[in-house]
Amino acid sequence: MKIREVASGLQFPEGPVAMDDGSVLLVEIARGTLSRVKPDGRVQVVAALGGGPNGAAIGPDGAVWVCNNGGFEWGTAPDGCLRPVLQARDYAGGRIERVNLATGRWERVWDSVEGQPLRGPNDLVFDADGGLYFTDLGKTRAQDMDHGALHYAPPGGGAPKPVVRSAHTPNGVALSPDGRRLYYAETAGARLWAFDLESPGVVRREPWPSPHGGRQLVASPGGHYQRFDSIAVDAFGNVHVATLMHGGITIVSPDGARWHHVPLPDRMTTNLCFGGPGLRTAYVTLSGSGRLIAIDDWPTPGLKLAFNA
Repeated sequence: MKIREVASGLQFPEGPVAMDDGSVLLVEIARGTLSRVKPDGRVQVVAALGGGPNGAAIGPDGAVWVCNNGGFEWGTAPDGCLRPVLQARDYAGGRIERVNLATGRWERVWDSVEGQPLRGPNDLVFDADGGLYFTDLGKTRAQDMDHGALHYAPPGGGAPKPVVRSAHTPNGVALSPDGRRLYYAETAGARLWAFDLESPGVVRREPWPSPHGGRQLVASPGGHYQRFDSIAVDAFGNVHVATLMHGGITIVSPDGARWHHVPLPDRMTTNLCFGGPGLRTAYVTLSGSGRLIAIDDWPTPGLKLAFNA
C-alpha cells in the first residue's frame, strides 16, 4: 500500500469530500474553517465558520452542509499529536450550517431538534432523495457529558426529527448501497450499529437488550483502548471505519461477520472518502499530525454518493 501525502499543516482535518475537479474539501476543526485542498496541496479557506466544523457533505442544492460541534478545548501529546479533549470554554452550541461554495457565504440552518438544542453535531449523509441523516455526538465536560442522538431531516429543508434518541457518542453515519440500511459508529465503545430503514427516517428496531433498537455489527474489534470515528461505505457495502488509537481504517463486512484493519501512521485517523478514477482512491484525514493523505488503487471502489460537485 503506497501512501501519498496531499497536504500537511492542517489543523485537525476531518470531513473530506472528493470533488470532481480533483480537489478535496475538508473541515479544519481546530481552525474553525471549511477548506479546499487543491491537487497540488495548496490549501484555500472556503469559509471561516468558527466553533468546530466537524463533518461535511454536498447537498442536493450544490451547497456544502456542515455539522458544527461548537468547539473543543485541545491537548497535545509529547509526540506532537493533537487531540480534542473537552467542550470549548467559548462553546456557543452545536448547529448545522450551509455554505455556498461559489461565494463562501454561510448560514445556520438548525441549532435544535424539536426544541432541544444540538450539542455536538458530528457527521452527515444525504439519501438519494435529498433527505439528511446527521449525528449529534453530545459534549463532554470535566464532570459530566451530554448524550447524543441521530436525526433525519426530510428533503426540501423540512424540520429534523430524532431517529435515535439518547445514543452514546454517535459519530460517523452512512447508508448502504441500496439505501435501505443506516449505519453509525459509536466512538466511546468502538461499536458499529446498523438499522434497517422501513421508510426515510423510520427504522425497524431490535428488541431489548439493544439500547436503542440498533443491531450491533462489531464491538472493539482487535482489542481495547480504541475508538471509532467517521465512516464510509464501498461499492460492495463494506463499512470502512476510521479508527482512533489503533490508528487506521477498520473494514467491516455488511453483516459484521468479517473485519480487518489497515494500519496508518497516525493514531488520530478520523475520516475517509473515495475519489479519483473509478472511486479507487481513498482520501484519509490523519488529524493528529494535520495531514490529508491519498491511497491509490484501494482494493475496492468506493460507493458513489448521492450528490457531489
